[in-house]
Amino acid sequence: MDQEKRYTYEDLLGIVAELRSEHGCPWDRKQTHESMIKCLREECEEVVQAIKNKDDENLCEELGDVMLQVLMHSQIAAEEYRFTIEDVVDMLAHKLVRRHPHVFGDQKALTAEEGLASWEAVKRQEKEERERRKQQAAAQDGNSKE
Repeated sequence: MDQEKRYTYEDLLGIVAELRSEHGCPWDRKQTHESMIKCLREECEEVVQAIKNKDDENLCEELGDVMLQVLMHSQIAAEEYRFTIEDVVDMLAHKLVRRHPHVFGDQKALTAEEGLASWEAVKRQEKEERERRKQQAAAQDGNSKE
């Protein structure tokens, strides 16, 4: 991990954008969400192997490879005006706060099991709410076509 220059998160975002640019890497430019599924699976498995091998240096590298997958998918989405890495970060932060009412709210969890139960309860509520919104949207869409 001893390198001359230490890159920042912002540097990394610029590097990924450059790789995808018209004068970047032909392979990176060609990638789509679908074409990268295999890469994402492989990189996640390599993280698992590094953990099992208790190999911190390899784990650090492989976590970077998983991060690259997240950044590439986010860059592709940004190019298509769908969402950005900032949207991903914001959505994750909101989810973490929402699903940890025992940390960021007034609930209590004294054990890991209670924390997991709290997470799962909020997750269930979110799924039910999402389904309710989909049904309402479908019903409104059906009404507007009449």
